[in-house]
Amino acid sequence: MPDLSDVAVIVPCFNHGRFLPESVESALSQRGGPPHVLVVDDGSTEEETVRAIADLPPEVEVLRQENAGHGPARTAGVVATEQPFLCMLDADDRLAPGAALRLKRALLDDPRAGWSYGRMRFFGAWHGEIRFPDWDPYRLLYRSIVGWIGMIRREAYEQVGGFDPAMGGFEDWDFMLGALEHGWVAAQVPEVVLEYRKHETSMLEGHRKDYRRHYRQLRDRHQGLFRQASFLAADSDLSAPGRLFYRTWWAWRPLPARLERVLYGVHFRRQPSFGRRERRG
Repeated sequence: MPDLSDVAVIVPCFNHGRFLPESVESALSQRGGPPHVLVVDDGSTEEETVRAIADLPPEVEVLRQENAGHGPARTAGVVATEQPFLCMLDADDRLAPGAALRLKRALLDDPRAGWSYGRMRFFGAWHGEIRFPDWDPYRLLYRSIVGWIGMIRREAYEQVGGFDPAMGGFEDWDFMLGALEHGWVAAQVPEVVLEYRKHETSMLEGHRKDYRRHYRQLRDRHQGLFRQASFLAADSDLSAPGRLFYRTWWAWRPLPARLERVLYGVHFRRQPSFGRRERRG
């Protein structure tokens, strides 16, 4: 029988109490049995969040700390667990039914894979499904092609050194490049694995200068990989125009953030049927 007892789902939470019960329930109700769920209360101050954490099911472990930020909260959760497979779930998102089992099987099927990922479905302000490219190290240099990092093999996490809090909202991309430097690949699951709550505003989308600054940080931190771009391109299925597109549009995001958000918003708001919650069972 399938078993998720060796999977830890780590849920950092700062003042997201109105969403937290739904996020935790999506983890506990996974096919294959409940994984170990750890909620890291990152110094929440809202009474609604305090109550939501107090009312969590008894099988959910809670770790409290002073507010340190999203990355350090994740790290605290990893340190507090011992399971060999790690899943980072934001407190306002949901695991799709059966996602944990599919992500774990992808790692078991490929011992070279340091993490597994799949498709993402928006709900909330946007509705629609995002399908990411097949695993391609060349693409990864210029775009975080997995969207949500999915499930991580602890061995890979420890080799890379975890998530760097200095990378702000880009710690996942930084981790993936670090894993690639250590010889790991990624395994893709061709199904929706995450239901991503899209809010009306997004901090990252609103700060294009910060995006470019962090991308320069990534290039500086992983200079060796970027020097190998021409070699990685040889194994990519991208054409020359496709590679140019990745190096310009995806890497540097030339459109103003507000205009880019409007264009994506128009597209995803046209597909309301994707936003409906799947029935469980």
